[in-house]
Amino acid sequence: MTTQPYAVSFSASAAKILGTLPEHVEDTVWDVLDAAAADPWGFRQWNAEEPEGGDIRYASVGQVSLTCWVNRPLCRLSVLTITWLG
Repeated sequence: MTTQPYAVSFSASAAKILGTLPEHVEDTVWDVLDAAAADPWGFRQWNAEEPEGGDIRYASVGQVSLTCWVNRPLCRLSVLTITWLG
């Protein structure tokens, strides 16, 4: 059985940042989001010491980091922040 990938949405600040990134960095963001939407639990918890924080996930590839909230009931992945160290 194949599960549907989570729908992806962006916070206003993350959407603004996405619009300013160079094309190759934006491509990396979308690649990470494709993987995260397919399996959000495959990325580490943002704060593993927080027992109720399991729905906040952190994905990092190279110089790009995303912090996302997994909305389980709606099967949505909300990008809260995008950080590019470039």
